[in-house]
Amino acid sequence: MSALMVALGAALGAPARFLVDLALKRRFGEDFPWGTLLVNAVGSLFLGALTALPLSSEAAAFLGTGLCGALTTYSTFAHESVQLTRAKARGRALSYVLASLCLGLGSAWLGLTVTALLLGVD
Repeated sequence: MSALMVALGAALGAPARFLVDLALKRRFGEDFPWGTLLVNAVGSLFLGALTALPLSSEAAAFLGTGLCGALTTYSTFAHESVQLTRAKARGRALSYVLASLCLGLGSAWLGLTVTALLLGVD
């Protein structure tokens, strides 16, 4: 059952990532990977919040592994970082790496902390 839940979550997360990336490329151009940065931050926030919730294994598989796993993408982050560096856009590459790390970790911490506070959980 968990494999099915992961697949169902991924079936929502992957197209969402694609559509967000496409919309932001159309809006802001392709000089900076805004789409990946946004979905990774939002996915980290959501996954942080999920960790504070008492979820069943099926819900965790669907929402965490499936949805968040397919919405966020480390491989695309790594690829885009390398591509920016190869294009001699080292300043943008460094900004992207630092923003990704800070936003990802900060969002996960924020999601966990706010959810735990709302639920009254330590």
